[in-house]
Amino acid sequence: MKIYTKTGDHGETGLFGGPRVRKDSARIEAYGTVDELNAAIGLARCESLPESVDQLLARVQNELFNVGAELATPDPQSRGMRFTTTAHVERLEADIDHYESQLPKLTQFILPGGTRGAATLHLARNICRRAERRLVTLKQHEPVSAELLAYLNRLSDLLFVLARATNAAHNHPDIAWEKPAPGE
Repeated sequence: MKIYTKTGDHGETGLFGGPRVRKDSARIEAYGTVDELNAAIGLARCESLPESVDQLLARVQNELFNVGAELATPDPQSRGMRFTTTAHVERLEADIDHYESQLPKLTQFILPGGTRGAATLHLARNICRRAERRLVTLKQHEPVSAELLAYLNRLSDLLFVLARATNAAHNHPDIAWEKPAPGE
């Protein structure tokens, strides 16, 4: 099978089981940003991460592929492509609680950074937030499941906690935001 089809040469792409749409449509923007997020997580996994974090991110990458497939399908419920459930959201919440319980309590805002692994997870978190915004835009035009929105919202929180956990595993403190004094 060839990787190129030439069917998108005029700015359109086909949805799974559906019509052709413009490549800048809200749906394509949404699942394209989810794909970008998945690639950013793949990049993070190339860094020195705790093994448990890497394994968790491998699961998340597979789940994000499901999110993308769901978003690439008009009416995913009727086509058997509805994959993301409240159980996925709850599992992310349990993951957040697990890692957060091992970290010092946050008492101030922190800056993205620390180790390279943590910095790449912070970048992935920001892409995740953008993907969430793209879903909100899509929801203005077409139905989007509440579970997809909740999943991306929790995932961004998880990526934040995993960035902190990665710094902690490498004995690198979080980088505190230096709030300016009044009048500075």
